[in-house]
Amino acid sequence: MFKRKKMSKDNLENQELTNHEDNKENNEQIKSEDEGANEEKISETEEIGKKLVEINDKYLRLYSDFENYRKRTSKEKIDMIKFAAEDTIKDLLPVVDDYERALEDIEKQDNIPATSKEGLQLVYTKLINILTQKGVKPIDAKGQKFDESKHEAITQFPASSEEEKGIVIEEVIKGYYMYEKVIRFSKVVVAI
Repeated sequence: MFKRKKMSKDNLENQELTNHEDNKENNEQIKSEDEGANEEKISETEEIGKKLVEINDKYLRLYSDFENYRKRTSKEKIDMIKFAAEDTIKDLLPVVDDYERALEDIEKQDNIPATSKEGLQLVYTKLINILTQKGVKPIDAKGQKFDESKHEAITQFPASSEEEKGIVIEEVIKGYYMYEKVIRFSKVVVAI
């Protein structure tokens, strides 16, 4: 019996030792599983964070594209309204030129009554005022330095002095702006 007790004691100790080792292995396995799960959670969190940054970046780009589109279309609408009459005004400019030449000719003639001259001048003034209200104004050319963004040189003439070189000496056809945009270039003679 003593042997049995001893054997049972030895068995118990062996069994406890085995159980203890098994528990240790189980604990280590659980720890490694927990660490793996934690690492998965961390990598998953990092991946979600990267996706969030990417989506936020796309959102900001889309928002700025939309804002640029909105501003551009708004400016285009304003310009369309502003310059809606541009073609009509361009067609009227030769009429204004003819009217100015007629007024110059009438001033030179003596047999036309003064009231007729005043009436024609009044109509011309009204026409010019209407064009001015629409943003049209003449380009000053004579005596100015030649500027290819406003002037079109139709002929060149030798300059009498060095200071006259590149200066507009005569304006053949008047040019016009419409809201700071050139709608007709001045046709000029330039000294070279």
